[in-house]
Amino acid sequence: MVLKTFGWAFGFTVLGLALAVLYDGWTALGVVAILTVLEVSLSFDNAVINAGILKKMSAFWQKIFLTIGVLIAVFGMRLAFPVIIVAVTAKLSPVKAVQLAVDDKDRYQQLVTDAHPSIAAFGGMFLLMIFLSFIFEDRETKWLGWIERPLAKLGQVEMLSVCISLIVLLIASMTVATHAHQHGGGHADKAQTVLTSGLAGVVTYLIVGGLSSFFENRLAAEADAQADAEVIPPGEPRETKTGAASGPSGKGGPSLVAVTGKAAFFMFLYLEVIDASFSFDGVIGAFAITNDIVLMALGLGIGAMYVRSLTVYLVRQGTLDDYVYLEHGAHYAIGALALILLITIQYQISEIITGLIGVVLIGLSFWSSVLRNRRIAAGRPRASDLA
Repeated sequence: MVLKTFGWAFGFTVLGLALAVLYDGWTALGVVAILTVLEVSLSFDNAVINAGILKKMSAFWQKIFLTIGVLIAVFGMRLAFPVIIVAVTAKLSPVKAVQLAVDDKDRYQQLVTDAHPSIAAFGGMFLLMIFLSFIFEDRETKWLGWIERPLAKLGQVEMLSVCISLIVLLIASMTVATHAHQHGGGHADKAQTVLTSGLAGVVTYLIVGGLSSFFENRLAAEADAQADAEVIPPGEPRETKTGAASGPSGKGGPSLVAVTGKAAFFMFLYLEVIDASFSFDGVIGAFAITNDIVLMALGLGIGAMYVRSLTVYLVRQGTLDDYVYLEHGAHYAIGALALILLITIQYQISEIITGLIGVVLIGLSFWSSVLRNRRIAAGRPRASDLA
């Protein structure tokens, strides 16, 4: 099972490391290996979030995510994205941007660094919307009930997550403006860039996430209506129009409704935007290790392959069903990453801290899930365990 799921990642690792050695010797191999570890450590929570969405999709769209989606993740975000950012911000053609990345690596790194405020504002606000939408939703399963219960009640206020996000964005842009004013206004336009990019992140979430939820809910309603019209013998699993059983999914089994069509398409777009938002900190952080675009693409690309394989593994093993608090931990990690991205607009934060926060939160949620399962198995569940 492990070899089947991670086979492409293993193969891509061997190929990528071999290309690194051919490109610049054994030193390049070490750099690529470090970048791979960096990408995986920063994106483990991404795999958990992706798995929670991917398990709802049909087998066809899961394959699309693993084929076309991988191409977008590896070559689009880890190779083309930095070049596009440089081309747009420096008003260069894509060809000249590539030439700059190859011939003048220091200048290329500086241009990407200069674009960091807009990147961080967009990604930070998009991820913050994901976190707030999760935490304000009233869920049956609660990890930190003392926090999540009152927040779920607050979530009944319409558009609360949007309001809080906009307040956070205003604070971030005002902080940038104040700092620019105190230092002679050399970068006064950065506040406007942060505000515009942050608004774009919020709008992107509302459009893509909203359309995905709309079509998913409509598909579920149609499936329920069709099932109610059928005469189903007692004890028989109810089949939806997509062929997925409507009962609780077993380990690695189908979700309530295997999402297809427009709903799956917008879910796919949503997944790609999430992946893009998660990749921002990895791309920026990679410059602390190397400014060679080839080594960066190889290292981050290998890491992206492992994240995708881990996503599939979590879905097929039914891990999120067995360890019910993992999604909570991943979303808390998303909230932390969103705030860190916004802070890095003005202040530098080590990628080690970013990666450790995510790993610790997911590790704690995993251990809490293990303890919950042990209590239930021993016949001593708490009320919160059965919620």
